[in-house]
Amino acid sequence: MKYSLFTTIVFLLVIINVSAQTIEWEGREFEITDVKASIVELNRENVLKVERDLKALPFELENLSNTVDEPTYVKVKNLDIQNGVFEVKMLSRIQTPSPFKGSHGFIGVAFRANEDNSAYESIYLRPNVGRSDNQFARNHTVQYYAYPDYKFDRLRAESKGEFETYADIGLDEWITFRVEFKGKEAKLYLNDQEYASFIVNEMKGKTQSGSIALWVDIGTEGYFKDFKILKSE
Repeated sequence: MKYSLFTTIVFLLVIINVSAQTIEWEGREFEITDVKASIVELNRENVLKVERDLKALPFELENLSNTVDEPTYVKVKNLDIQNGVFEVKMLSRIQTPSPFKGSHGFIGVAFRANEDNSAYESIYLRPNVGRSDNQFARNHTVQYYAYPDYKFDRLRAESKGEFETYADIGLDEWITFRVEFKGKEAKLYLNDQEYASFIVNEMKGKTQSGSIALWVDIGTEGYFKDFKILKSE
């Protein structure tokens, strides 16, 4: 009897643990990786809130290269596309208090994310510097990176700004974020502009196909709504 009760408890704990690793949102199921995710009300709308889980993945200021630009995201389950177009609206706030004084509201997406989260492409924003009085800071508003080999610091050191750019965006405002990716090229369109705000001519990732994920990093409250896959192949 005791063994049977113990087995039942373990089984229930496993079920709870598994269910805690996914979240249903806008008719899709998302896998949760090293973030806290919940549906919340913001400005009278139900939106997806995502924050990095520092217990699951600690941040180390002295080891910045190895503890940022990680797979901290919610990823669409059972999706595998090679090329496509997708869009989502995102809003970023800096946590109070912030665990990292240099946080700029890091928020963005990953795509071609493989099943075990060991490789993907990513484009993200630093909205806090989008309207900075310092032009050098502004030039880092948009960032591309390829996990795991080409994080922001390596690309910044080796590529002289090719994988970053400026955009007129800020914190606490909804930003329409549309990505078109095909072959080695990716284009980012912000706020329904006709022309791309950012172009990556030669992506450096290892994967040829994979899923799409909604990403945040250290010190960020990230909010998402209106996620759409407009084209996939």
